[in-house]
Amino acid sequence: MKIAILSRGPRLYSTRRLKEACEMRGHQAKVVNTLSFTIEVERGRPSLYHRHKPLSRYDAVIPRIGASVTFFGTAVVRQFEQMGVYCVNPSHAISVSRDKLRSIQVLSRHRLGIPKTLFVRHVNEVLPGIERLGGPPVVIKLLEGTQGVGVILADSPKIAEAIIETLQGPAKQNVLLQQFVKESRGKDIRAFVVGNRVVAAMRRVAQEGEFRSNVHRGGRAEQVELDDEYARTAVHAAQIMGLRVAGVDMLEGNDGPIVMEVNSSPGLEGIETATGIDVAGEIVKLIEDEVLFPEIDLRQRLTLQSGYGVMEIPVDASSELCGTTVSSSHLRDRDVLVLTIQRESVAIPNPKGSREILAGDVLLCFGKTLTLKGLAPQPKRRKRAKREPVGTQQAE
Repeated sequence: MKIAILSRGPRLYSTRRLKEACEMRGHQAKVVNTLSFTIEVERGRPSLYHRHKPLSRYDAVIPRIGASVTFFGTAVVRQFEQMGVYCVNPSHAISVSRDKLRSIQVLSRHRLGIPKTLFVRHVNEVLPGIERLGGPPVVIKLLEGTQGVGVILADSPKIAEAIIETLQGPAKQNVLLQQFVKESRGKDIRAFVVGNRVVAAMRRVAQEGEFRSNVHRGGRAEQVELDDEYARTAVHAAQIMGLRVAGVDMLEGNDGPIVMEVNSSPGLEGIETATGIDVAGEIVKLIEDEVLFPEIDLRQRLTLQSGYGVMEIPVDASSELCGTTVSSSHLRDRDVLVLTIQRESVAIPNPKGSREILAGDVLLCFGKTLTLKGLAPQPKRRKRAKREPVGTQQAE
């Protein structure tokens, strides 16, 4: 295969290791500067130029998109997708993972541990927000930042207020307020997900006096064997974000794993040094297994036929589907196909007719829009409080 590695740093450890791993497995690999492309958009012929020349055909792309070039980098990846080239991580997933607010909003729909987070726009909302988070200390985060940059621990409400006022002033930075998980201070877990499994994991421990555990900030890393709960959480978080390759950062909370971030371009040096595992080779193996399955916008493709669509249907105890099997639900008779059942952190693709549908499941279905609308749970309306007629209230 011919594989393109999108990277502005050909000498970086991760880029070099990926190129070596491709060549070790008999593939041709080329490191291509992400910013050297020209995107040509033409009817029926999406194409790319590199250094003013038409780009030759590639079988797969490994995006290593830096945070500072996310917009243009994801546009290049998107163009490869339109050309039918397999991309290890899709453009949409990279964009979502880079936005800390958006990514945690996406994760919040699912049954994963995440830190309580607030997005504040005005400084006068800081103090009430800190109270809702349980009081100081709190973590302040810039919406875009990597390797621990833009992450600040505020020990008091006044310090938090001053920091946010400074960042939102001339700097015009959007920030998040986040619950501080005391029991995991100065340490976290990085799980490296490739495909549908964790291939390597390490615990990162901050240097003395530092609460951020990033290796780039002087933290040390050690190999760790994840238990099933942490491994499932890492894989589920990566799948929710739509990433095939991801570094999932988790805190060790009293009630289990707490997902802090899902990184779409995780570095290889720390994880390979700490574990001795050939992570780059695992990424190349994934490409070999999936290169014939490039990214497809399922909703876009399946809704081209008028009257049909794709919908996620959550199942609760009161649903007509709860307790039935895929066959006995008679969804197929109503022109509805169950593509996947999401059951907590487990995805069940193409479920058999004998598969029971349980409360808490989320069904991904394709079928007639009228039928799907009838299956969707109706929004609950809040009851308005009855007002007592004037004159009937008792005097105090």
